[in-house]
Amino acid sequence: MKILVDILLSGLAVFVTALILPGVHVDGFLIAVAVAVILALVNAFVRPLVFFLTLPITVLTLGLFTFIITGFMVLLVDWLISGFEVNNILWAILFAFIVSLISSFLRSLARLSR
Repeated sequence: MKILVDILLSGLAVFVTALILPGVHVDGFLIAVAVAVILALVNAFVRPLVFFLTLPITVLTLGLFTFIITGFMVLLVDWLISGFEVNNILWAILFAFIVSLISSFLRSLARLSR
């Protein structure tokens, strides 16, 4: 049950963020939930490999390259899911940041309601 609530909250965060940002478009709430699920899978399996392969440049940039990696993960999800569109890497980075903030806020509200 907790996993289902987390998926729905993440989908809501994706949906709200797409409403806020003009460079991001989601066709509906079900697409937003699919984006949340695929983004979680990409961040769980692909991102660690990319992070490891780009570790030297991440160290040279004092960790700032992780924002670029995160943006490319969002663009990968954009490529995988029709109905989800991100205009460029800057919108993708901003999208990831705002989704993280909104998702954290929604999860804290969900914990308070228990």
